[in-house]
Amino acid sequence: MGRPLDPRNNSLNLIRLILALAVLVHHSWPLSGTPDEPIFAGDTLGGWAVSGFFVISGYLITGSRFSHGLGDYLVHRVARIMPAFIVCLVIMVVFFGPIGYVAAKGSLAGYFGTATSPLNFVISNLTLKMNHYDIAGTPLNVPYAGAWNGSLWSLYYEFLCYLVVAVIGCFAIFRKSPWFITVFFAVSVLAQANIEFINKYTDGNFDVVLLLKLLPFFLGGAVVFAWKSRIGIHWAPAVASLLVAILMVSVFPSWGGQASGALIAYGTLWISSRLPQPKVIAKNDISYGVYIYAFAFQQLLAVFGAHHMGLVLFSLSAAALTIPTAIASWLLIERPVMRRVRRNDHGAKPVAAETGALAPPTRKLAQDAVAVHTSS
Repeated sequence: MGRPLDPRNNSLNLIRLILALAVLVHHSWPLSGTPDEPIFAGDTLGGWAVSGFFVISGYLITGSRFSHGLGDYLVHRVARIMPAFIVCLVIMVVFFGPIGYVAAKGSLAGYFGTATSPLNFVISNLTLKMNHYDIAGTPLNVPYAGAWNGSLWSLYYEFLCYLVVAVIGCFAIFRKSPWFITVFFAVSVLAQANIEFINKYTDGNFDVVLLLKLLPFFLGGAVVFAWKSRIGIHWAPAVASLLVAILMVSVFPSWGGQASGALIAYGTLWISSRLPQPKVIAKNDISYGVYIYAFAFQQLLAVFGAHHMGLVLFSLSAAALTIPTAIASWLLIERPVMRRVRRNDHGAKPVAAETGALAPPTRKLAQDAVAVHTSS
């Protein structure tokens, strides 16, 4: 039997940061107007990065739920996502929006009175459900117009996953036996494998499509947490898990990734137990900040024509702007809020580092990604 994952000695922060940067790179194709992004087993680099992030999140969030009461758990989840998210919305309308509007219109005249006004943008998106992506019709004159921050949409679905685990944790019988979560995971995979049948009864509801695409990855991580004390982490089954996962997604691209959620989670956790992580990254999780600002900086660069530099320079330039902003978000907002919340915690056991969220691009790009994934 392998050893359990050490909650204080793993590289999950580093892996999440790598996944966040992978999404940035993925966005560089559509945001620069570059065609023919590489696809593996029916999904893009960004899609697989999201999957990896969701399985990690499922493991960590389930641990948080099982070591906290419902109230504390929900406070932790809201505190981790909402403050930085709200600040990001405000920065969209006081920094990115005005620059894009002036670049397109020559002045700020009319900026505050448009259909998607700055105030409307903030208020309509406050619940995590992204209803508007443009601010006063901007950005304009870019390859992917009308969306300043397409990454934010998946926060809504991640929080729905949080609520699923919140409900599971309310029943002692579900906590005591790992088989219940395993069954929930299997049912979610079955639902994804039969999404076309389900669509007939939901009128193709896009919220249902996306939730059923992402939930199995999240519950795959939850399964590994539920079994962790019995299976441990060992290199042989970890390598085998990743190889089987690759085979599954190659043979069954429409649902093989979801069916491999637990395998991907197990393999990722083993990598985390072996991959060295710089101390500064271990103590500072800036992956959420990278996620919520990268898309906007890429669009800002595109407003000024930087998307013509080529994918590599475009991605590096966006990262150079995003990382300092993510550091500021962590130091000034995310970490202080979480520290305050933990001071009021009721003695929960540590599971591993708290997680934020990550996601693929806007609704249109997400629709394209789902279409590619299910048609292969």
